[in-house]
Amino acid sequence: MLPSWPLLHAGLFALTVLQALASDTFIAAVYEHAVILPDPTDKPVSPSDALALMNKNMDVLEKAIQEAAQQGAHIIVTPEDGIYGWKFTRESIYPYLEDIPDPVVNWTPCTDPSRFGSAPVQERLSCMARNNSIYVVANIGDKKLCNSSDPGCPSDGRYQYNTDVVFDPEGKLVARYHKYNLFRSETQFNYPKEPEAITFETPFGKFGIFTCFDILFHDPAVVLVSKMQVDTVLFPTAWMNVLPFLTAVEFHSAWAMGMGVNLLSANTHNISFAMTGSGLFTPEGPAAYHYDSETEEGCLLLAELSAHRRLSPIYPPAVNWSLYATSIKKFPGENDTFSGYVRRDIFTFSELRHKAGNYTVCQGDLCCHLVYQMSNKSKNEVYVLGAFDGLHGSLIKYHWQICTLLKCKSTDLDTCGQSVETAQTKFEMFSLSGTFGTNYVFPEVLYSGVQLAPGEFEVLRDGRLKSKHGTSKPLVTVTLFGRLYEKDPPHPLRT
Repeated sequence: MLPSWPLLHAGLFALTVLQALASDTFIAAVYEHAVILPDPTDKPVSPSDALALMNKNMDVLEKAIQEAAQQGAHIIVTPEDGIYGWKFTRESIYPYLEDIPDPVVNWTPCTDPSRFGSAPVQERLSCMARNNSIYVVANIGDKKLCNSSDPGCPSDGRYQYNTDVVFDPEGKLVARYHKYNLFRSETQFNYPKEPEAITFETPFGKFGIFTCFDILFHDPAVVLVSKMQVDTVLFPTAWMNVLPFLTAVEFHSAWAMGMGVNLLSANTHNISFAMTGSGLFTPEGPAAYHYDSETEEGCLLLAELSAHRRLSPIYPPAVNWSLYATSIKKFPGENDTFSGYVRRDIFTFSELRHKAGNYTVCQGDLCCHLVYQMSNKSKNEVYVLGAFDGLHGSLIKYHWQICTLLKCKSTDLDTCGQSVETAQTKFEMFSLSGTFGTNYVFPEVLYSGVQLAPGEFEVLRDGRLKSKHGTSKPLVTVTLFGRLYEKDPPHPLRT
């Protein structure tokens, strides 16, 4: 006699947990999803039409989840906006929202779908997790009624939140996170009254979760890592690539290295909005990543990652990011400097006029030092050393300190800082450091074609970012990206 489905499911789940507990690693997956978007409208569609659109996207996600589970994945992260898209008004997004309860209620939507009213999206996600014995991470919308006794209650009587949910391999809701740092175009959503630091325990470590723009701020990103001591961060995102420093794969990989955690980054895929770039990033570099600005296809990534990251014998030691740079005098290289724009930020640049040299460039409290040697400098390419110490952003401002070696768009120095994806020049060596006023510094190396350089550079404990054996591909940028959270001004929209 064959065992019943509930008994068989319970047995498979127990086996999955035992296997994870017995291993120092786990298999993680992220899916970069080419989202099926609704027709543009300022008026709300019917609930049935909204659900039909969401089911089309969930059909695609379900296939990815099934494939990941068949390949042994324990967890899969799907993108921000991956179920209904973007470009909504506050009114037009309402039919896509569900009431998402606090996970303390101990709820499995797959087996008890009507406990908190109609929740077809949560029910389906829960069943995807349960039927495939895998953690499923998704981004949906939460709605919460409020009344006039609440001074912050919107005029329409409800809060609307950009929300991540996590279902465990039994389909139980184990985490709910309301995005705290909304991007400027997310006017359909409300800010939570306080930042949430959401964590949950798994057989393969302590996990935290936040969304997209959150990664650039202290709350909740730094809190999760520095205070809550998570091993792995789950990161649904809808990231629009911005060279030279904020392309998804380069910054997310650098953040994982700088913070010493695993980062499971799942991006939406839409090349007309420059959205691509997902990966499974570790403190040692990318375990797997994907960047595709040419096709409209989604992509599933899997990799085996270290569990209980903070207990690992190879957990990276702390770096003193200013130790080397503050111990030396300014390099005596040609110090003719000029100003140039990286978007709205005015950098101080110095042209690297020779095939090899030592340079120093300063701005504000930051001095950046570079030692380099090129192996095949192209005559039609110009590289500069740049420094920036100040506030970045238009409406929402935050404080950066950046040291960068970057390729200019052309031989015209006025193009230095403009977007560049390709190069021809390789380097035999480079060593970049800076007098940073923060311990939160993220090391980036980007090759031609928006390719990362796993295993080809190292960060020394004195704060130097160095090549190991030269560059195997032409170099676009080498960057130390620092964040001085304590110098951020108050958020203009939350206040």
